[in-house]
Amino acid sequence: MNENDTKRLSRLTAILTQLQTKRLITSTTLSEKFGVSVRTIYRDIRALEQAGVPILTEEGKGYSLMEGYKIPPIMFTESQANALILAEQLVLKNKDASFIKDYSEAIDKIKAVLRQTEKDKVNLLADRTRFEQNINGERNSNNLSQFQNALTNFFVTKIDYTNEENKTSSRLIEPFALLSTQENWLLVAWCRLRKDFRYFRLDRITKLEILSEKFAPHKLTLQEYFDKYY
Repeated sequence: MNENDTKRLSRLTAILTQLQTKRLITSTTLSEKFGVSVRTIYRDIRALEQAGVPILTEEGKGYSLMEGYKIPPIMFTESQANALILAEQLVLKNKDASFIKDYSEAIDKIKAVLRQTEKDKVNLLADRTRFEQNINGERNSNNLSQFQNALTNFFVTKIDYTNEENKTSSRLIEPFALLSTQENWLLVAWCRLRKDFRYFRLDRITKLEILSEKFAPHKLTLQEYFDKYY
């Protein structure tokens, strides 16, 4: 096997991992990721199909794997998968480019063994989490995992929240995103009391109850939220 064959085999394996990781991925995204032409990606997809991989093509949208093609050999609980995604956000702050590359590739392989519903949730969580270095170790919370669960499953959540004036109020909220500043973890949520998006410091939430009621997902990305409100 010559060097070109080795490179192509490696790329085919990596493309298969990407297909297992994402619900839908375009040829343009794959060509940019692997530094090859879109025409080469077409040939690679055809080669995978000929090898028996059930790839579905959505005209004008991209490629996906047939649901249930791969039975996950490793089973993660939802909380464990969420913890891995949070760890990925921390690693992305590392200054070593090679370390980031290796860890990101490892996370892709982990995502690849998740069920489709779990993939959707961890990808949503990755898109809705921002992290900055926390320099104040004293401020903490013990409800991050619960909010990750509420965010990815669209559960209405009831909280008791104490503001800076030490006044406590009960709120029904729709979790939208998690942000870590230099001091605190913040939850961005739609507050039904205020009828608007609000920030909530996790260490000021004194009581938390995830309800069985679900809310309709808010149709904007985290960046679109920042652009609209700030």
